[in-house]
Amino acid sequence: MRRVDLTLEPEGSFPVPTANGYQIYGAVLSALDGVDEDVSMRVHDSSIGSLTNSGLLGTFDGSQRDHHKRVIRDETYDLRLGIADPRDQEVFQALANAFVFEGDTIELADGDFHVRDFASTNTTHEDLLTEASEIVARRHDTFEIEVRFETLTCVKENSDITNMFPARQHVFASILRKWNATIPDERADEFEIAMTREDFGTNLIEKPDADTYETDSILVNRGEDGGPILRQGFTADCTYKFKDASEAIRTAVTALALFSEYAGIGAFVSRGCGTVAVEVKE
Repeated sequence: MRRVDLTLEPEGSFPVPTANGYQIYGAVLSALDGVDEDVSMRVHDSSIGSLTNSGLLGTFDGSQRDHHKRVIRDETYDLRLGIADPRDQEVFQALANAFVFEGDTIELADGDFHVRDFASTNTTHEDLLTEASEIVARRHDTFEIEVRFETLTCVKENSDITNMFPARQHVFASILRKWNATIPDERADEFEIAMTREDFGTNLIEKPDADTYETDSILVNRGEDGGPILRQGFTADCTYKFKDASEAIRTAVTALALFSEYAGIGAFVSRGCGTVAVEVKE
């Protein structure tokens, strides 16, 4: 799996949607389509969110247009893309072809960005479990996991209900589903994590920072009539602490948290939802 970090320079000052992940998603698909139509279609049709997309991260000015903000000419912006499924190496190659070899522009409705830097990191399920095991061995039960939900996160309790709070059961159950779904078939017996939602509830405590906790709605798609399809989500800084958890559970939870930086958390991660930054703290 890989995480791609793009540094973008705007070609002027222009408005972008306040929640711009959906527009960025369309621009990325368009760029992929220009180098590999099959990969673009596969990303679009993926049931597990093959691509995660942070939308634009940085400093913006206000805009007179409703639900928009304005990029600043002399600022740079970050765009983080994750590819969680190791079977999707061709997705990474297509991204590299689109933004490094074939061209260096991301085209949006009201202006373009020049790709100033393209950097990537890669890991595997095995590497993350090894890293988590080393953290647990080194810090025993004295550490906690801080998750910064940087973009609106839409965690589904079921097909009809979206959770509006970083509850440990729903957050980690969401990550777990993606973890098990992206293990290479030949390694499933080695790396599959067999935990339940109840396990997370019993062994963890969440402590969200009230000063950073916010809820809002975000555009994730458009209907056949062009009307917006919105979903609700939250942003927050949240600390997860262990509660009499075994070494095996602490290792599994830590690996899942590290994995979320590549896979995102919750639904609609390709549309700008669920981008997180994770820090293990003593």
